[in-house]
Amino acid sequence: MSTPTALVTGGTSGIGRATAELLHARGYRVMVTGLTGTEGHGLPDEVAVVRADARSLADLDHVMDEVRARFGTLDLLFLNAGVSRPGPVESIDEAAFDDLFDTNVKGGFFTLQKALPLLADGGSVVFTVGAGEGVGSAVAAAKGALLPLMRSLALELAPRGVRVNAVSPGLIDTPAYSRMGVTRDMIESWAQAVPLGRVGTPDDVAEAVAFLASDAAAYITGDDLVVSGGVGVHARP
Repeated sequence: MSTPTALVTGGTSGIGRATAELLHARGYRVMVTGLTGTEGHGLPDEVAVVRADARSLADLDHVMDEVRARFGTLDLLFLNAGVSRPGPVESIDEAAFDDLFDTNVKGGFFTLQKALPLLADGGSVVFTVGAGEGVGSAVAAAKGALLPLMRSLALELAPRGVRVNAVSPGLIDTPAYSRMGVTRDMIESWAQAVPLGRVGTPDDVAEAVAFLASDAAAYITGDDLVVSGGVGVHARP
């Protein structure tokens, strides 16, 4: 049996990095992309790191050339690269709006399109979507576009046995929060609204991605696996 292969976009920190580490530990050959390049990510030496901007089709072509040269085929494509620009509608300018859709929607679409010739029949595609409500209308719109895209792709690729699913993380403790100026106290205060009583970790989401990529999920496609600790299950008084 051949060694499974995986490409994780946005894989040098947070959820992407945790997923790459988990897949590597479970025997995958793994490649990740990121804007930070090949230094300072802390990933195992065996994980290939390629600098790429999800908004750039030329960068995506380069990534696929690297996948073809190193792996030949892909068993898992984890479309995790994304940005968040939270804020009320009046605070979002054209550049922020374009960045949201170019990275989260256009980037995912064309990464998958360019990966299709390398994607093995019976392979798996997983999108990171996440909760859009409560973080601003532009973020909600960009994330909202991904779910119907995922479901349409699940139907389109089903004849090849390729399963297409999504994970939607809730409150997950990643470096993205600190980059947005969110403090530890703020995160811990938000955790009080989580039914399971804690902030999620990148490993929580990584386990969900690994499950969706595994044979245990062989009859699951077109689905969105919410990893939120119960947020959204009930309305708080």
